[in-house]
Amino acid sequence: MENQQFKVSADLLASKTERFLNFVLDLAIIGILVLAFRTTINIIAEISENVSLHNWVSNLSFEIQLLFGILVLIFYYSLTEIYFSRSFAKYFTKTLVVKADGSKPNRKSIIIRTMSRLIPFEPFSYLSPNSQGWHDQLSVTYVVKKSEFLKKRSL
Repeated sequence: MENQQFKVSADLLASKTERFLNFVLDLAIIGILVLAFRTTINIIAEISENVSLHNWVSNLSFEIQLLFGILVLIFYYSLTEIYFSRSFAKYFTKTLVVKADGSKPNRKSIIIRTMSRLIPFEPFSYLSPNSQGWHDQLSVTYVVKKSEFLKKRSL
């Protein structure tokens, strides 16, 4: 008898609607994390009566705010997808990141996936028909519907 390897098929892939919802929810979560961090620094500044720290946080330039947002994005996606194979938005949409053979992506794949998200206009890479998106293609990963994936893989 021949030993067959599992392969992610098109019927397991998350829909474009699920992917868009993941994108929007994850961006909202990242925004909330950035806001929470800035608020925490402001609270610490007020408690310690450190006016210069409060003024520094309140007057951050757009470039510094953007850089901080990018750092939060990198940590958010890296940590959640390395440890759980899914971001918090993917919990909501019941989707999961996997390799082509159905295995959990390694750290290198997740780092490539995360850094690829920083390519300008990357979110628009889903607009062409049958497109996976650049961060999926470059990291050779797939976002699948978790329940259907687990059922099919167990067969």
